[in-house]
Amino acid sequence: MAEMNLTLVTEFLLIAFTENPEWALPLFLLFLFMYLITLLGNLGMIILIRMDRQLHTPMYFLLSHLAFMDICYSSVTVPQTLAVLLEHGAALSYTRCAAQFFLFTFFGSIDCYLLALMAYDRYLAVCQPLLYVTIMTQQTCLSLVAGAYVAGLFSALVRTVSAFTISFCGTNEIDFIFCDLPPLLKLTCGESYTQEVVIIVFAIFVIPASMVVILVSYLFIIVSIMRIPSAGSWAKTFSTCTSHLTAVSLFFGTLIFMYLRGNSGQSLEENRVVSVLYTAVIPMLNPLIYSLRNKEVKESLRKILNRAKLSEPSPNLENPKNHLLCSVSILDAHYL
Repeated sequence: MAEMNLTLVTEFLLIAFTENPEWALPLFLLFLFMYLITLLGNLGMIILIRMDRQLHTPMYFLLSHLAFMDICYSSVTVPQTLAVLLEHGAALSYTRCAAQFFLFTFFGSIDCYLLALMAYDRYLAVCQPLLYVTIMTQQTCLSLVAGAYVAGLFSALVRTVSAFTISFCGTNEIDFIFCDLPPLLKLTCGESYTQEVVIIVFAIFVIPASMVVILVSYLFIIVSIMRIPSAGSWAKTFSTCTSHLTAVSLFFGTLIFMYLRGNSGQSLEENRVVSVLYTAVIPMLNPLIYSLRNKEVKESLRKILNRAKLSEPSPNLENPKNHLLCSVSILDAHYL
């Protein structure tokens, strides 16, 4: 009888940050600012890489895809958060919640794989410099990125189907900023052990597997660098990896804290703060990390800005009299 009285959930209500209405406008402006910076920064990084031929290398090819994923990744969640703050809650249909979960998992998985591929690229550049050009060809880069997209799609499909074949009943309120797995599992009823095992297995396949590739790559890099006798050369070689290491530490640190630490000791406030970090803050910081700590990116940006200045017409030549004075001065200089 108790099971018959349960009402199946067909709609979810996001209520994050609604307990303090006076904070709604400041938080809305903060999230909007971070989202605009994320769009401008990552789009600017993609345009910069495409415009400068010096950046047409495997590392920056992977970085351009990472920037694109950060735009998509943030766009799946942050606009929804803005709607929650603006309307003091937002209702999502079952299908829309499943679609958001699928897209978030898809883009997040590709982010993990791309960071792992970038670590492998750095390993080849540092440890196999003579073979780097022959291994990391354009065809190889395209194949690796395509593999990351296919693996992300497969992982997202399996996790979404597993998560949304579970029965949800009782309350439909999700005290979170989007349809994520931890708050959804709190609404389940009935037997869900098999689905949860599948979800956990694929989470282990994506996050720890990517981390293993990154850790093994950097272990070989550190061993190779330690063989360099000069401390200056050691620092110069390792500096090419600092941007990537910073991005990896931020992204995987928050994912581990959110998904792989177990259910014990988790608090709703901590989960919301961490979710804001990996959905809004980190995608905003990645372009800054790769531009401020990368000499090649800064040099390319400087060249493009100088090129833009040189292409501007000189104010002294806009007047026909100035053209005449300039011509006279050139003639005088020639005959003198």
